[in-house]
Amino acid sequence: MYRKDNKTEHYTVKANREGYPARSVYKLKDIDEKYRFFKKGDRVLDLGAAPGSWMQYIATKVGEKGFVQGVDIKDVEIEMKPNMRFLKKDMRELTSTHFTRGKYDAVVSDAAPFTSGVPSLDAGRSFELTSKAFEIACSILKPKGSFLTKLFDGEYTGDFHREIQKSFSSVKRYRPRAITKQSREIYIIARNFTPKT
Repeated sequence: MYRKDNKTEHYTVKANREGYPARSVYKLKDIDEKYRFFKKGDRVLDLGAAPGSWMQYIATKVGEKGFVQGVDIKDVEIEMKPNMRFLKKDMRELTSTHFTRGKYDAVVSDAAPFTSGVPSLDAGRSFELTSKAFEIACSILKPKGSFLTKLFDGEYTGDFHREIQKSFSSVKRYRPRAITKQSREIYIIARNFTPKT
């Protein structure tokens, strides 16, 4: 009889109990607790936001004076609060015209491609989304801003890590506890953005 990974079941049940639409929120919570990623009043862009768990968590962390803008090709499944906005759009089609509310303190991306089961192909598709998230971050982040993105670990990881280091003074790789053992997901946490002149 088929059973989900025990770790998956634990976080899925916990998410249902605590009112989140997806277990992925515990990956973000782990990162935030370790690196203190969000603070009150922050303006945050959430790429790949559906079904909305990250938006929901971020909105609470930044408070009423903060703001979180979600973007995804799919609809979110959460109640929108006054400090939240959502744009239904493919993040690969975003341009600067979509961001008219000023610069952001942080850009986060949990975007993932439709997977094929072929590791090299899936890693390439993940890298495409991650690269776009990085491009967007560099265009809208405030100086000293932060960037967080998911990436399928593979042949692109090292080069991407080095590329990000050109724009951020601190770049780390991290695997939150909620990631299952068989998953190739990692998260790259970049702090202290320096815009290129």
